[in-house]
Amino acid sequence: MTPIAANSLLLARVQRIFFALLIVVSSIFASAPIVSAQAQLPEISAADSIRLPANFDLVDFYLITVDVGDQVWDNFGHTALRVVDRNTRSDLVFNWGLFDASEGNVVFASNFLQGILNYQLGVSPPSWEFGRYEREQRTVWQDKINLTNAQKETLYKRLAWNLREENIVYSYQYFFDNCTTRVRDYLNEALGGRLESENRALARSTFRDEVQSHYASIPAVAVSLDILMNGRIDRRMTQFEELFLPAQLRRELLSFPSDVLRNGQRVTMLEEPTVIMEFTPPTAQASGYYFVGAGLFAVVVFLFLMLRRVPLSSFSSQPGFTLRAAQLSYRVMGLLTLLLSIASGIYGSIMSFGWLASAHLDLHHNLNLLLFWPTDLLGAYFAVRWLIAGRSYTMSSTLHNVIILYFILHILAALAYVFVALTGIAEQEVASVLLYLVPSLIAFGILVWNAGFSPVRRMRFS
Repeated sequence: MTPIAANSLLLARVQRIFFALLIVVSSIFASAPIVSAQAQLPEISAADSIRLPANFDLVDFYLITVDVGDQVWDNFGHTALRVVDRNTRSDLVFNWGLFDASEGNVVFASNFLQGILNYQLGVSPPSWEFGRYEREQRTVWQDKINLTNAQKETLYKRLAWNLREENIVYSYQYFFDNCTTRVRDYLNEALGGRLESENRALARSTFRDEVQSHYASIPAVAVSLDILMNGRIDRRMTQFEELFLPAQLRRELLSFPSDVLRNGQRVTMLEEPTVIMEFTPPTAQASGYYFVGAGLFAVVVFLFLMLRRVPLSSFSSQPGFTLRAAQLSYRVMGLLTLLLSIASGIYGSIMSFGWLASAHLDLHHNLNLLLFWPTDLLGAYFAVRWLIAGRSYTMSSTLHNVIILYFILHILAALAYVFVALTGIAEQEVASVLLYLVPSLIAFGILVWNAGFSPVRRMRFS
């Protein structure tokens, strides 16, 4: 077969792979399910057996709002409910943010990835609860909730139901069933559904917007979550759904009219705002995409400037490309390859495992799987070779052809990614990835393809 015929056949195969890839991707991502609607609260069984306070005029409920922290798990803030019963002189804080980590970090992380998130209700004195936030240096606000006695009774019964052994533990969902939505939904129930019915309009932001905003102080986490979460979080929330955010729930209730009348006028749901403690919140940082994108682009440009063509010079080598100042350039390429291989392989593994085995639907059918493959972890081997040797990696022609095919498939997948993203087939927000990462990743793949490997030329004598 002549070289021209071989190239034509390869081009035809590549085109078929590319268009087949587009068809598969389009069918997968066009059918992505939307986020499910808010579930109704379970009925309070055996409500008559609940022992109620003698006088609800002596029972007060307080909304406890905790500012965001500087850890991965507290960047959305926190909500709790304080119940003061002067009938029995009790003062307790109801907190739905407790979980059992006694099995160890590895087991907890594995369960979290699978979507096994068993959180539970905890009840403690205010001194213990506030002491924890003081140690974490997080601002805490307290607001008295204005409810009628009938509404207080409904809320009290729901809390008593939640304290039953079979109801204490619940399946945590970060957007739809968390410490804040528990308070929101219980208040909505006490108000006869009015909080939800008057907040049906669409909010301005999407779930992804809020994730990026609340992790602005931890750019690496913000970028990772942006990559790992799919298009389910890209629809605009309703105003009621937006109340999964502690600060937003407090903001809404501060102006929401209650059913309590004072001097013939309805008062707002919250009053007597008190700052229990105050600290400086974490500082928002520049987007992680700026640093990653700029760094990646600068290194790729440097390596392209080092690129030069090598003519046929010996019987053991073939013409191709290499890098000038090889000891430096190949080590730079090796370091970047090592970082990208590990990051891409980990992202790809999480998304693949999440799709196959996790209850986190926000990890399924992710468009970014076209860019980040679990098999990219194998690239770390070649990266280490470049770091140690400071030159291209010499290999057999067979292995070289396998690697080139891998690069061709990766670049085709990246081009399919661009097509799907620009046409909106996936309905997944990937603008930052598309702008800051994809061009440099494609360019770097082409560079490594051409300069990173040297096939050994075998001579046959007849």
